[in-house]
Amino acid sequence: MTTTAHRARFTDLLAAEWIKLWSLRSTFWVLGGGALAVIGINANSAWSNARRLADLPPPPADADEAFLFDPLGTAFVAPAWQLLMIVAATVGALSVFGEYTSGLIRTTFTAVPDRRAVIAAKTAVVAAVLCALGAAVAGVSFGVTQALLRDEGGLSLGDPGALRAVVASALLAPVCALVGMALGALVRHAAGSVVAVVGTLLLLPALFRGETYRWVKEIGNAMPYTAWERLVTNPARPGPPEKYPLSVAEAWPVLAAWPLVAVVVTVVVVRRRDT
Repeated sequence: MTTTAHRARFTDLLAAEWIKLWSLRSTFWVLGGGALAVIGINANSAWSNARRLADLPPPPADADEAFLFDPLGTAFVAPAWQLLMIVAATVGALSVFGEYTSGLIRTTFTAVPDRRAVIAAKTAVVAAVLCALGAAVAGVSFGVTQALLRDEGGLSLGDPGALRAVVASALLAPVCALVGMALGALVRHAAGSVVAVVGTLLLLPALFRGETYRWVKEIGNAMPYTAWERLVTNPARPGPPEKYPLSVAEAWPVLAAWPLVAVVVTVVVVRRRDT
């Protein structure tokens, strides 16, 4: 008697990965709580600045533009978006190492031996969910903060740099999630993966910020956090000059290269290592 093996359809793999992701209660609470925290930090920054600016006298006509209040910066407060980076990367790592620690990965690869297809489906689901989350958080943060600052020069999406900042912030979440997937595949341990996420996404950019040596700054410029910082900078308020600055044209490829490399690393590691 001859049996015919049926190859799993990609849509079935997508459905399976969707169920896996949302079957964990922690996914909902981590993503929801993280999103609210980011929006709350940004809104609090805008509200505090609005109250402070309302009590200050207007700036002199000859004031330096670079040192005037930047309303765009209140929507993209660094600690808030660093938190989102860690949340997104942790969820991405969990989607991989969670299956290894629970043993579910053996069942998955027994049912679907094509590991590349499994990782492709997992990547698509994680990227789509985090992209939607990032877009929601970026859009709400911008809208709320600029509404609170409407009497203090609040911006609209049509103002220079505003739309670029919102798009870059929306993409930051899926970029970090895919980096987290790669680190989760490499480490395969909950605490170790979180430490690797924090070290890669936050500590490395901090270590390579000096301008004494060009190669040090260039490494720092190749980090996703540095690229995001450049893209959310208000072109009307560029800040102090840098010795080896990262341009907007260079920042977009940096932000695009990290998830591509991360996916390749995840596929290679999962294909080569035992379950």
